[in-house]
Amino acid sequence: MRHQKKTIKLGRTAEHRKALLANQVCSLIEHQRIKTTLAKAKAVRPLAERMVTLGKNGSIHARRTALATLRQKNAVKKLFDDIAPRSAERNGGYTRIVKLGQRMSDSAPMAFIEWVDMAELIEAKAEEEKKAKRKKAEPKPKRPEPERAEAIEEEPAAKQEKPAEKEEKPAEAPVPAEEEPKTKKRRWFGRKSSE
Repeated sequence: MRHQKKTIKLGRTAEHRKALLANQVCSLIEHQRIKTTLAKAKAVRPLAERMVTLGKNGSIHARRTALATLRQKNAVKKLFDDIAPRSAERNGGYTRIVKLGQRMSDSAPMAFIEWVDMAELIEAKAEEEKKAKRKKAEPKPKRPEPERAEAIEEEPAAKQEKPAEKEEKPAEAPVPAEEEPKTKKRRWFGRKSSE
């Protein structure tokens, strides 16, 4: 019986599992939300919350403990300077897991894991991106309808002038024989039996 054996093994050795979870937490710190399998998200959550608790402590010892676990200085710096202060008033429950359904290839259950306090910032960034896209689309000049009709009338006149020019060009300079398109070499399936 597996009583009190809570560790989610994920089919990996201990070293591989520790490295995987540390990288997942670093990605979560960097990107604020990551998409992964449900089992990995459930395994990442306790480690991520433990790291935020260390960040809220803020001491040198806590910073070194977090660095020993995560192994990335920039992730630890962002954790202590940005994420932990944002969660200062919250007592645990810093992350949220959102189930997404099954992956197409192997039907593995997928999920988002994200910071609870980051939902507002992510939505604000998405709105800013949409506004930026709209601003880029607006500068295109719009032509009024009467100008388009005039342009259409001018085009047939231009077409009538061009054939007259083409007739004059062959008389001026004959086309050399070298510029004629060469016949394509036939592939094996198109060869004649005599070749």
